[in-house]
Amino acid sequence: MTRPDTAESASLGEAWLAMRAALRAAGLESADLDARLLAANLAGVEPHQLATAGEMLLTQSVRDRLHKALQDRLDGMPVHRILGSREFYGLTLGLSPATLEPRPDTETLVEAVLPLVRETVAAKGSCSIVDLGIGTGAIGLALVAECPQAQCLGIDVSAQAVATARENAETLGLGERYRAIEGDWLSDVDTRFDLIVSNPPYIPTADLACLSREVVEHDPVLALDGGPDGLVAYRVIAAQAGSRLEKSGYLALEIGIGQSQSVTALFTASGFDLLGIFADLGGVDRVLLFKLRATRKTAEQGI
Repeated sequence: MTRPDTAESASLGEAWLAMRAALRAAGLESADLDARLLAANLAGVEPHQLATAGEMLLTQSVRDRLHKALQDRLDGMPVHRILGSREFYGLTLGLSPATLEPRPDTETLVEAVLPLVRETVAAKGSCSIVDLGIGTGAIGLALVAECPQAQCLGIDVSAQAVATARENAETLGLGERYRAIEGDWLSDVDTRFDLIVSNPPYIPTADLACLSREVVEHDPVLALDGGPDGLVAYRVIAAQAGSRLEKSGYLALEIGIGQSQSVTALFTASGFDLLGIFADLGGVDRVLLFKLRATRKTAEQGI
């Protein structure tokens, strides 16, 4: 049976339905949503306008883009990789091969620390943030977008990720308050910050082969591989973070499934107290919030 295609579609409605039929025939669970997002974005309309814009005639250029998008999706490329961007906390962020797609689970971290950012601004007039392993810059950009008195330094080992984050900051008009540099976690930074945030690689190396084709073939391994037990990055951050935080500062981390106890143990051993565990929309423990433990001397002095 001939597979439905978009190459001969005259109108947007025909192309949309042909794309949906092809994705359904390929057994994609997200076929309807994928077709809607691809057809609308590549034709330059909002997804909710597809029903009313169905008679819109397509130029050859749009037909070609829709045709290529369909083939890419059937070959396993994720929708947002095809589109080149993804929404995160109300921001549209450009993607590159060196960045993960920012996912809704990570918005849990933004929600967890926003009250603390605002609390710090109320007390000090500003809030200095450092985001480690930035990818697209999603976490730091979301925080400075929500709080005009906040500034963020983003650090990533990948030059391409740093370039992507910088471009996103400029596109969003946040370039004056968001800076991105290449670096190995906090190794080359002497500044102290009010808040450290990170979504580090946390998948155990042996588990990478079990990830979906969309992840394995299109997400950068550097941003996924957390080492033999998934905790390599956390050990580095735990060793460095204490000397890079203001005394009243906080640290928040995204974690993988089942890592809450092991990551908490690393940071409590490094002088932090756990303040909270935040679950994502699926009910999975996703974010840990810490504060530096007051030493006996500072506690007695009321510092």
